[in-house]
Amino acid sequence: MHIKDICRRSLVTCHRDLSAAKVAQLMRDQFVEDVIVVEERGGNLAPVGIVTFRDMIVRVIADHADPDRTSAADIMTGAPETAHEDELIYAAIAHMREKRISRLVVVDAHGALVGVLTSGDVTDFLASELTEVARIAPRRVAFAGR
Repeated sequence: MHIKDICRRSLVTCHRDLSAAKVAQLMRDQFVEDVIVVEERGGNLAPVGIVTFRDMIVRVIADHADPDRTSAADIMTGAPETAHEDELIYAAIAHMREKRISRLVVVDAHGALVGVLTSGDVTDFLASELTEVARIAPRRVAFAGR
């Protein structure tokens, strides 16, 4: 299975100049833990950074930064780890494990934003795969008993 088949496509985005206060409001209002910072490139939105819930805590609250005067560019992780939408999920798992990250920004062949793949998405996928494998066992037992 490919990343594009399980990644979250309903995204919350912002531009670099949005205030940290507004980013926090987006997170609250949209019930998300990350906001993708984008810029327009060739008519598409390209990811240039990501602001996570943790970034808000560490770079705004803990640093006593003024959230109205601090921009998304000030607190984002620039050049977020990305994966191509046609990559296999197992390649994404290896990428996430190697980089010790819990999310990958998913892009298309032109670098345009497609979605986000989180460790939760991967866990849900693997759980459903294991459920399907578990369904094989009763059939094998029934067949062997004939």
